[in-house]
Amino acid sequence: MLKKSDQIQKYKPKKKTFKDLLKSFWIQKELWLICLVALIWVIIFCYIPMLGNWIAFFSYTPGKTIGNSAFVGLKYFKRFFSLPDVWQIMRNTLAISTLNLTIGFAVPIVFALLLNELRNGFFKRFIQTVSYMPHFVSWVVVASLMFTLLGADGILNEVLLKLGLVKEAIPFLNKAELFWGLITSANIWKGMGWSAIIYISAIAGVDGELYDAGSVDGLGRFGKAWHITLPGIANTIILLFILGIGNILSAGFEQQLLLGNTMTQETYEVIDTYVYRYGVQMGNYSFATAVGLMKSVFGFGLVIIANKLSKKFTDMQLF
Repeated sequence: MLKKSDQIQKYKPKKKTFKDLLKSFWIQKELWLICLVALIWVIIFCYIPMLGNWIAFFSYTPGKTIGNSAFVGLKYFKRFFSLPDVWQIMRNTLAISTLNLTIGFAVPIVFALLLNELRNGFFKRFIQTVSYMPHFVSWVVVASLMFTLLGADGILNEVLLKLGLVKEAIPFLNKAELFWGLITSANIWKGMGWSAIIYISAIAGVDGELYDAGSVDGLGRFGKAWHITLPGIANTIILLFILGIGNILSAGFEQQLLLGNTMTQETYEVIDTYVYRYGVQMGNYSFATAVGLMKSVFGFGLVIIANKLSKKFTDMQLF
């Protein structure tokens, strides 16, 4: 019997030192130089503003410095959870986010798979271009289109009335029970083509010889998509899903403000819209900052948990 010292030891990767890190930067200096402008933009507009999160722990009014503001600790965090409408707001936020994270997440994947099956190059490029366009349309324009289509005097009601399918116009945008479905449909329509870009790129990287082997094995187009294409882009899907979980408390803002009204407030009011009304418009900047910080910390925690679960069950991880 071999002694313990003679047994084969598992390979342990060498830990990178600061010197190794600098060497890596130097080897990839051209790439870092290309990304320099983007990195500067991220630092200025994403990281430096994070210093302002101190406002969440102080009773702040514009014009005062941190030395002239009273420290209140977790007061504004507690205030949010003591609001009378907090559970309704959380319900709406989680419901809309879950719909976006399930249906809204799956639709671009299906769209990319369908687009990959098109054989006519011109038609394929045309569909891609048209599907990207809604992403660049302002939510103000999208809301106007929805009012034109679904309003009481909208096109859909005119068609239904002329066909005799209804006796009176249906105020689709005034029905609280329809709001979640309408806002999810609008989000999918606006973001489907743009979100599919990364999946289309990932599909382009799948080895073409695998499809040839699949044809030899008798796989049809659906079989190739299921057994070759989807496994080939599984890493991309999982990584984007992990990142999407981090935005579970961000259910939208502009679309709710533009499409919502007093009759649908019980289903459209989410964290961002409530903070805007109660925090920004009423000058409660410390409260608004506290809720924003809470969302970020909670989202980051969910990303960490999702990443660990992904590593455990699929052997794929974001970091």
